Amino acid sequence: MHVVYPRCGALDLGKDILMAAVRIQEGSNVTCECRTYGTKTKQILDLSEWLTSHGVTHVVMEATGSYWKWIWRMLEGHFELTLANPAQVRSLPGRKTDKKDATRLADLHAHGLIQGSFVPPVEIDSLRDLTRTRKQFVREIGRHTQRIQKMLDVAGIKITGLVTDVLGVSGRAMVKALIAGETDPQKLVALAHPCLRASRAELLEALRGKVTAGQRFLLSEHLHNIEHLEGSLDRIDEEIAKAVEPFRALIERLRHIPGMSDVSIPAVLAEIGVDMSRFESHEHLVSWARLSPRNDESAGKVHSRRTLKGANWIKTTMTQAAWAASRAKRSYFHALYRRLCNSTKNKNKAIVGVAASMLTVIYHMIRERTPYRELGADYFERQNKADTARRLVKRLRRLGYDVEITNPAA
Repeated sequence: MHVVYPRCGALDLGKDILMAAVRIQEGSNVTCECRTYGTKTKQILDLSEWLTSHGVTHVVMEATGSYWKWIWRMLEGHFELTLANPAQVRSLPGRKTDKKDATRLADLHAHGLIQGSFVPPVEIDSLRDLTRTRKQFVREIGRHTQRIQKMLDVAGIKITGLVTDVLGVSGRAMVKALIAGETDPQKLVALAHPCLRASRAELLEALRGKVTAGQRFLLSEHLHNIEHLEGSLDRIDEEIAKAVEPFRALIERLRHIPGMSDVSIPAVLAEIGVDMSRFESHEHLVSWARLSPRNDESAGKVHSRRTLKGANWIKTTMTQAAWAASRAKRSYFHALYRRLCNSTKNKNKAIVGVAASMLTVIYHMIRERTPYRELGADYFERQNKADTARRLVKRLRRLGYDVEITNPAA
């Protein structure tokens, strides 16, 4: 097999130690040497000197947890680095040691058999840390909110079905009053916002519960954690605004896409970056984001077309944006969603198709630096007028009408 990198290295990473292997090929002679290093700064510098002394030009390492990030930043600029997906370079069962793993990685890399994973530049990686932390905090707020709802139900306070958001203006005011020890339903109902849809009588009946001292304490703790996280979200949003300032012109263009918001746009840029040359095509990007159907076929039989697992951050962000876009009337994505729903009879499949289409649009807008062009809700009807006419005529005939189609005069 053809050797692509005659002098390469491989790192099998752990939290505190790593196994380094150097593979050198001169003609038909192949030598391999392995050493163990720690992961502290001085030890990584020693590793770099050892690799340099052997004339190593390319180094590969597995994406093991978050351990690879520090090693990557230390070696970046000294070698051509490749980050390997562990799922694609698994060893055979019963033949796994650190030394064998490092040697096998070096052999695969020497022959160019490892496809590198996407590693964002420093500024995009910093933005990614902010957007992912923001999403984690939002999830934590959701968990605390669910615990508050559960505790209110246990106490007989049945407002969760009447108040859309328990932590909205009305719900939060009532919860704070309950924590303060208020038990009179009449006074609690008075705290409801005038625009609340539920009637006063319904609220009065729902608030006839009994909250114990222990439940009040726990409600107070959950609400305190929520308010603390909300303050953290405000500060994170300020940092995100500073981090995306160099990409302000791009963000302004992406904001015209239906479904994309000031929260989702930085999250998408943090995951895919702003350099689309890293992806061969928009199909490659959609596949990387796990928004395209898998190829699982054998003996002429299709076993599955379900999307692969993985890439959860970008996949969930685009799916949420797709749900918002599907509700944007008079937009192409709304028409696409309805069209896919009619063909697949599955809303979840349809929304994945919309998300893939949106990511394709984003890819071309970033790569070609073009503005968003709305195709319109009647795009598919304009594309094939004959089919649209046949469908409408068939529908009218089912309703009992006689229909005759004539072409308009030229």
